[in-house]
Amino acid sequence: MKPTYYLPLLLISALSIAGCRGTISEKPPVHPQQNMDFQDYYEAQEKNVFFADNRAMRDPVEGTIPRGKWKDNSELHYGKSPDGDFISKIPVNVSKAFIHRGKEQYEIFCTPCHGSTGIGNGIVVDFGLVPPTSYHIDRLREIEDGYLYNVVVNGVRSMYGYGSQIPDVEDRWAIVAYIRALQTSQNATESDIPADKLQEIKSAE
Repeated sequence: MKPTYYLPLLLISALSIAGCRGTISEKPPVHPQQNMDFQDYYEAQEKNVFFADNRAMRDPVEGTIPRGKWKDNSELHYGKSPDGDFISKIPVNVSKAFIHRGKEQYEIFCTPCHGSTGIGNGIVVDFGLVPPTSYHIDRLREIEDGYLYNVVVNGVRSMYGYGSQIPDVEDRWAIVAYIRALQTSQNATESDIPADKLQEIKSAE
Protein backbone atom coordinates (compact mmCIF):
# COMPACT_ATOMS: atom_id res chain seq x y z
CA MET A 1 0.00 0.00 0.00
CA LYS A 2 1.34 3.42 -0.98
CA PRO A 3 1.87 6.02 1.76
CA THR A 4 -0.63 8.38 0.10
CA TYR A 5 -3.47 6.03 1.11
CA TYR A 6 -2.72 6.78 4.75
CA LEU A 7 -3.11 10.54 4.38
CA PRO A 8 -6.93 10.69 4.74
CA LEU A 9 -6.76 8.42 7.78
CA LEU A 10 -4.04 10.53 9.37
CA LEU A 11 -6.00 13.70 8.66
CA ILE A 12 -9.18 12.34 10.25
CA SER A 13 -7.22 11.14 13.28
CA ALA A 14 -5.56 14.53 13.68
CA LEU A 15 -8.88 16.34 13.49
CA SER A 16 -10.43 13.97 16.02
CA ILE A 17 -7.59 14.53 18.48
CA ALA A 18 -7.83 18.29 17.98
CA GLY A 19 -11.54 18.16 18.70
CA CYS A 20 -10.86 16.49 22.06
CA ARG A 21 -8.33 18.99 23.25
CA GLY A 22 -10.13 19.38 26.61
CA THR A 23 -11.24 23.00 26.28
CA ILE A 24 -14.82 24.33 26.22
CA SER A 25 -15.82 26.02 23.00
CA GLU A 26 -17.82 29.24 23.16
CA LYS A 27 -19.24 28.62 19.71
CA PRO A 28 -22.76 27.18 19.41
CA PRO A 29 -22.76 23.46 18.64
CA VAL A 30 -23.43 22.24 15.13
CA HIS A 31 -27.05 21.11 15.11
CA PRO A 32 -27.92 19.75 11.65
CA GLN A 33 -30.94 17.70 12.77
CA GLN A 34 -33.35 20.22 14.32
CA ASN A 35 -36.27 17.88 14.99
CA MET A 36 -38.58 19.95 17.25
CA ASP A 37 -35.87 21.45 19.45
CA PHE A 38 -36.62 24.99 18.37
CA GLN A 39 -40.25 26.00 18.23
CA ASP A 40 -42.08 29.28 18.04
CA TYR A 41 -44.24 29.21 21.14
CA TYR A 42 -45.04 31.53 24.01
CA GLU A 43 -44.31 31.08 27.70
CA ALA A 44 -47.03 31.56 30.32
CA GLN A 45 -47.96 35.22 30.86
CA GLU A 46 -45.84 36.26 27.87
CA LYS A 47 -46.91 39.14 25.62
CA ASN A 48 -48.34 38.36 22.20
CA VAL A 49 -49.08 41.32 19.98
CA PHE A 50 -51.14 39.18 17.61
CA PHE A 51 -54.13 39.59 19.93
CA ALA A 52 -55.74 42.90 20.80
CA ASP A 53 -55.23 42.40 24.54
CA ASN A 54 -51.57 41.39 24.00
CA ARG A 55 -52.04 38.20 26.04
CA ALA A 56 -50.47 34.94 24.88
CA MET A 57 -52.63 32.91 27.29
CA ARG A 58 -56.14 32.63 25.89
CA ASP A 59 -59.39 31.99 27.73
CA PRO A 60 -61.37 28.91 26.70
CA VAL A 61 -63.81 29.55 23.90
CA GLU A 62 -67.16 30.53 25.40
CA GLY A 63 -69.62 27.66 25.51
CA THR A 64 -66.97 24.94 25.21
CA ILE A 65 -65.95 22.28 27.73
CA PRO A 66 -62.44 20.75 27.92
CA ARG A 67 -62.16 17.11 26.86
CA GLY A 68 -62.97 14.80 29.76
CA LYS A 69 -64.52 17.60 31.87
CA TRP A 70 -68.15 17.17 30.88
CA LYS A 71 -70.20 16.63 34.05
CA ASP A 72 -73.93 16.56 33.44
CA ASN A 73 -74.94 15.68 37.02
CA SER A 74 -74.34 18.71 39.23
CA GLU A 75 -75.54 16.95 42.37
CA LEU A 76 -73.12 14.07 41.96
CA HIS A 77 -70.08 15.99 40.73
CA TYR A 78 -70.48 19.28 42.57
CA GLY A 79 -72.74 18.55 45.52
CA LYS A 80 -75.12 21.25 44.29
CA SER A 81 -78.58 21.38 42.80
CA PRO A 82 -79.04 22.86 39.31
CA ASP A 83 -79.96 26.10 41.10
CA GLY A 84 -76.54 26.19 42.79
CA ASP A 85 -77.67 25.25 46.32
CA PHE A 86 -75.86 22.59 48.32
CA ILE A 87 -77.81 19.33 48.35
CA SER A 88 -78.88 18.03 51.73
CA LYS A 89 -78.22 14.30 51.21
CA ILE A 90 -75.54 12.14 49.58
CA PRO A 91 -76.75 11.34 46.01
CA VAL A 92 -75.44 7.74 45.97
CA ASN A 93 -76.43 4.60 47.80
CA VAL A 94 -74.83 4.53 51.26
CA SER A 95 -74.08 1.01 52.44
CA LYS A 96 -71.86 -0.44 55.13
CA ALA A 97 -69.20 -1.21 52.52
CA PHE A 98 -69.47 2.36 51.24
CA ILE A 99 -68.84 3.76 54.73
CA HIS A 100 -65.83 1.44 55.15
CA ARG A 101 -64.53 2.78 51.84
CA GLY A 102 -64.94 6.27 53.23
CA LYS A 103 -63.06 5.27 56.37
CA GLU A 104 -60.08 4.16 54.29
CA GLN A 105 -60.02 7.41 52.34
CA TYR A 106 -60.56 9.50 55.47
CA GLU A 107 -57.63 7.88 57.27
CA ILE A 108 -55.37 8.58 54.29
CA PHE A 109 -56.31 12.18 53.57
CA CYS A 110 -58.15 13.61 56.57
CA THR A 111 -56.76 12.06 59.77
CA PRO A 112 -53.45 14.04 59.73
CA CYS A 113 -55.44 17.24 60.34
CA HIS A 114 -58.86 16.24 61.66
CA GLY A 115 -57.82 13.30 63.83
CA SER A 116 -59.28 9.81 63.87
CA THR A 117 -62.54 10.91 65.50
CA GLY A 118 -62.92 14.24 63.70
CA ILE A 119 -62.41 16.54 66.67
CA GLY A 120 -59.49 18.36 65.00
CA ASN A 121 -56.58 16.91 66.94
CA GLY A 122 -54.53 15.50 64.07
CA ILE A 123 -50.76 15.22 64.16
CA VAL A 124 -50.32 18.52 62.28
CA VAL A 125 -51.46 20.35 65.40
CA ASP A 126 -48.32 19.14 67.19
CA PHE A 127 -46.28 20.96 64.53
CA GLY A 128 -47.90 24.33 65.14
CA LEU A 129 -50.72 24.32 62.59
CA VAL A 130 -54.06 25.82 63.59
CA PRO A 131 -56.41 23.02 64.77
CA PRO A 132 -59.23 22.35 62.29
CA THR A 133 -62.80 22.88 63.35
CA SER A 134 -64.34 19.87 65.07
CA TYR A 135 -66.91 17.97 63.02
CA HIS A 136 -68.98 17.62 66.18
CA ILE A 137 -70.13 21.19 66.56
CA ASP A 138 -73.79 21.87 65.84
CA ARG A 139 -73.07 23.88 62.69
CA LEU A 140 -71.28 21.00 60.95
CA ARG A 141 -73.66 18.34 62.23
CA GLU A 142 -76.52 20.26 60.62
CA ILE A 143 -74.72 21.41 57.46
CA GLU A 144 -75.69 19.98 54.07
CA ASP A 145 -73.85 16.92 52.75
CA GLY A 146 -73.14 18.90 49.59
CA TYR A 147 -71.21 21.47 51.62
CA LEU A 148 -68.94 18.78 53.09
CA TYR A 149 -68.38 17.36 49.59
CA ASN A 150 -67.45 20.80 48.31
CA VAL A 151 -64.93 21.24 51.14
CA VAL A 152 -63.35 17.86 50.35
CA VAL A 153 -62.93 18.87 46.71
CA ASN A 154 -62.12 22.59 46.94
CA GLY A 155 -61.02 23.15 50.53
CA VAL A 156 -62.06 25.99 52.80
CA ARG A 157 -60.09 28.79 54.47
CA SER A 158 -56.60 27.39 55.26
CA MET A 159 -57.51 23.85 54.12
CA TYR A 160 -56.42 22.95 50.61
CA GLY A 161 -58.79 21.09 48.32
CA TYR A 162 -58.26 17.39 47.65
CA GLY A 163 -59.99 17.23 44.29
CA SER A 164 -56.81 16.25 42.45
CA GLN A 165 -55.70 13.72 45.09
CA ILE A 166 -59.16 12.14 45.28
CA PRO A 167 -60.35 12.11 41.64
CA ASP A 168 -62.97 9.41 42.15
CA VAL A 169 -66.33 11.07 42.82
CA GLU A 170 -67.63 8.15 44.89
CA ASP A 171 -64.52 8.21 47.10
CA ARG A 172 -65.29 11.85 47.89
CA TRP A 173 -68.87 11.04 48.81
CA ALA A 174 -67.67 8.04 50.82
CA ILE A 175 -65.59 10.41 52.95
CA VAL A 176 -68.70 12.52 53.55
CA ALA A 177 -70.58 9.37 54.58
CA TYR A 178 -67.84 8.42 57.03
CA ILE A 179 -67.80 11.94 58.51
CA ARG A 180 -71.52 11.53 59.14
CA ALA A 181 -70.82 8.18 60.78
CA LEU A 182 -68.22 9.82 63.04
CA GLN A 183 -70.68 12.54 63.98
CA THR A 184 -73.30 9.95 64.83
CA SER A 185 -70.85 7.88 66.87
CA GLN A 186 -69.82 10.84 69.01
CA ASN A 187 -73.35 12.16 69.58
CA ALA A 188 -75.45 9.00 69.73
CA THR A 189 -78.12 8.31 72.34
CA GLU A 190 -79.62 5.01 73.45
CA SER A 191 -82.48 5.51 71.01
CA ASP A 192 -79.97 5.41 68.13
CA ILE A 193 -78.74 1.93 69.10
CA PRO A 194 -80.62 -1.13 67.80
CA ALA A 195 -82.39 -2.95 70.62
CA ASP A 196 -80.36 -6.17 70.28
CA LYS A 197 -77.07 -4.27 70.32
CA LEU A 198 -78.17 -2.16 73.28
CA GLN A 199 -78.99 -5.33 75.19
CA GLU A 200 -75.51 -6.70 74.43
CA ILE A 201 -73.92 -3.52 75.74
CA LYS A 202 -75.97 -3.56 78.95
CA SER A 203 -75.22 -7.25 79.47
CA ALA A 204 -71.49 -6.58 79.11
CA GLU A 205 -71.69 -3.93 81.81
